[in-house]
Amino acid sequence: MNPGQPSELVVPRRGKWDGELDKVKTALYLLAFQGLIGAFDTLFYHEWKARLPARGRRAAPELALHSARDFFYGVLFCTLPWLAPKGEWTIVLLGVIAAEIILTLWDFVVEIAVRRDLGDVYAGERVTHAVMGIMYGAMLASLAPALNFWWGSPTGLTVEPAAIPEWLRIVLSAMGVGVVGSGLRDLYAALGLPGGGWPWGANDV
Repeated sequence: MNPGQPSELVVPRRGKWDGELDKVKTALYLLAFQGLIGAFDTLFYHEWKARLPARGRRAAPELALHSARDFFYGVLFCTLPWLAPKGEWTIVLLGVIAAEIILTLWDFVVEIAVRRDLGDVYAGERVTHAVMGIMYGAMLASLAPALNFWWGSPTGLTVEPAAIPEWLRIVLSAMGVGVVGSGLRDLYAALGLPGGGWPWGANDV
């Protein structure tokens, strides 16, 4: 700029990846909300109302599905806030997402038989499941552009913390640990091992 000429306002130009980062941020907020609803569903309906762990082998098919699905949820909660699965690693992430969806659909069928002596799945639980399905779909839609970007990048599982507040990364990671712990509890109960129904007793179901 020459002396005497009016200065120009320089506006930083956003790169292509900036937009993808915004969508990852949205996806992770939706994932956190999904985690809150899922925790409510587990604690209120699965534990308090149906007391599935206390049913042991009778509820084993549903508990086993919950256990497997919780593992995949744990992967999402613990990796997406911190890592970028690029190239062929994107296929692994897509596999995790696909597996979770298949297990959820399978669970919709299995829980009908498991809950027969309860009359069926609770009405409020069905509503909760519907809301979770909507939230999960919105999360995947927000994440899709980032998945496309990662797929076109050189293969590598790189440490790239998402552009979200530090507290949210910690909360999501804690949710991941919690959901895996819940899955291990369900697996233990499904196997009919001693104390699997704690804190519920035989008279509670």
